[in-house]
Amino acid sequence: MLMISPKMASGMQEKQYTPSLLSFFIYNPTFGPREGEEEKKILFYHPSDVEKNEKIRNVGLCEAIVQFTRTFCPTKPAKSLHTQKNRQFFFEPEENFWMVMVSCKLMLSHITNLYLYDAKISHLFNGTFSRAMQAGGVELLMQKLEKFFYRYLQTLHLQSCDLLDVFGGISFFPLDKMTYLKIQSFVNRVEESLSLIKYTAFLYNDQLIWSGLEQDDMRILYKYLTTSLFPRHSEPELAGRDSPMRPEVAGNLLHYGRFLTGPTNLKDPEAKFRFPKIFVSAEDGYEELHLIVYKVHSLVCFLIASVELTREFCEQLDSLVGPQLTLLASDICEQFTINRRISGPEKEPQFKFIYFNHMNLAEKSTIHMRKTASVCLTSVHPDLMKILGDINCDFARVDEDEEIIVKAMTDYWVVGKKSDQRELYVILNQKNANLIEVNEEVKRLCATQFNNIFFLD
Repeated sequence: MLMISPKMASGMQEKQYTPSLLSFFIYNPTFGPREGEEEKKILFYHPSDVEKNEKIRNVGLCEAIVQFTRTFCPTKPAKSLHTQKNRQFFFEPEENFWMVMVSCKLMLSHITNLYLYDAKISHLFNGTFSRAMQAGGVELLMQKLEKFFYRYLQTLHLQSCDLLDVFGGISFFPLDKMTYLKIQSFVNRVEESLSLIKYTAFLYNDQLIWSGLEQDDMRILYKYLTTSLFPRHSEPELAGRDSPMRPEVAGNLLHYGRFLTGPTNLKDPEAKFRFPKIFVSAEDGYEELHLIVYKVHSLVCFLIASVELTREFCEQLDSLVGPQLTLLASDICEQFTINRRISGPEKEPQFKFIYFNHMNLAEKSTIHMRKTASVCLTSVHPDLMKILGDINCDFARVDEDEEIIVKAMTDYWVVGKKSDQRELYVILNQKNANLIEVNEEVKRLCATQFNNIFFLD
């Protein structure tokens, strides 16, 4: 489908609102069925200083909305309620457990994906709500929710959410065959030498190189690492990002490796060897494991072990992984430099794009200069990013492949293509171009940047 949307083209003139979180709560309607027991339904409420009766009233209103909409479609209750002042979003991650987020002006596709991330990252570090109930009842569940969401909500910055948050994809690092085989060989040696290691994965410059985890687990862990853990531990690198390290380092069995989780200094007699627990998918539900994140310069290797880890194990891992990872970091850094050289000198392109593949979760953006949980630096105007979000919302309403072309008020052209579970969004700065010329320009982009990917015309 080829169309021009007047609504989106005039979207530049609409009043802009800064998205903000007004409240967030989790409740279970089965916990307080009798009159006077309504407070028992509330498992977590943010902000916590809200008066008790107001909490009960807000939860009761949401419960009533959900129940009312069930009369029209029992299997699909309400997902959202839009009012003049705010928007309420309802999500049921597990049976009878409801998460409600109240925000000021946020697009539906953004909030839906945030909800999925909220629920999945909670499950990643705490297991399911039902599992916590079985282990210690409602009291333990409330403690876990309070501990986790109190810290997590402080990292939630709705104003920086955009199309990449909707996709929740993974940026992959391209490697030549030989370097990739070296990493595969390293993984095999580590998992054979350290039998406690169950899964391994590699990232370089926040881009995924290799992973042994299930795709859904890797997706949520990737976002946690790149938007939360890595920014907290960022520091000046010992070697330049684009400069290979000295080869004699590994020959002397020295290395620059360090733990991002667990002990900060292995030589410290008072060091604590506590690693975050995570719950990953298994055949019979979830498997409880321990997350080890180990870094050498811009190369990060995270390993997931099945039992509590001791000082002896960490010292063995450090002596085994550190020198080999230092060599690998040098090889990958050299590959990174080659890729930069092949791509040529950086210059302002005539077009910018965002690409996402729903099958392997691969994403690529030439629009974003920096993307973290709290900061989103893009090379285009926020109004153009909003048009991209509007196109994505249109794509989400239908299953068929289609194409949308929008002429923005600022003389930019915005193109969205949806084909075979892939989505491509292009922003063109061609003031005097017409519809046919824009369509031809997008075809040329697909031929040069995505020549091995099939897009329907």
